[in-house]
Amino acid sequence: MKIRNTSHREVVSLQMTSMIDIVFQLLVFFVFTFKIVLPEGDFNIRMPSATASQTTQPTETPLLKVRLRAAPSGELAQLQLGDVVLDGEAPFAQLHLEIRNLVGDSGGPGSTEQEVEIEADYDLKYRYAMNAITAITGYVDDNGEQHKLVERVRFAPLP
Repeated sequence: MKIRNTSHREVVSLQMTSMIDIVFQLLVFFVFTFKIVLPEGDFNIRMPSATASQTTQPTETPLLKVRLRAAPSGELAQLQLGDVVLDGEAPFAQLHLEIRNLVGDSGGPGSTEQEVEIEADYDLKYRYAMNAITAITGYVDDNGEQHKLVERVRFAPLP
C-alpha cells in the first residue's frame, strides 16, 4: 500500500505557553481559596468488638465509668459517674467538673493514662453520648485555647 502526498504533510504545533499560563492561574486560584479546617471530632475512642473479651490489662489509674441511662423516649434519664448520680439542670456540666477534679486539671495538659468507659443504653439518643464525650475529653477556655482532659475513651459492650 502506498501513501500518497507524503511531501505535502502539515506540521501541527501546539502553543504550550497559553496552556502553562492557564495551569498557573488555576494553581494560584486554588492556593488562595484553600481554607484549612481544624479536624472535628478527633477522639481516641475504642469501640467494643463483636467478640469482646472481658480481660483487661491492669493499669495504675482506675477506670472511670460513666453510665448513661435512657428513658423510654430515648431522652437522658440519668447520668452517673462511678457511684455518683449527676442530676439537675446541667448534668454534663457537672460531669465535666467532676472529670476536671479527678484529673487534676488547672489548664494544663490532659491525662494520657486515665481512661473513661461509657456505658450507654441501647435506646439512648446519639447526642447524649456525644455530649458525654465532649464533657470528658476537654474544653476551650475564654482565650480560645483548647485544653484536653482525658484522651482515652471507650464504650462498654452491650449486655
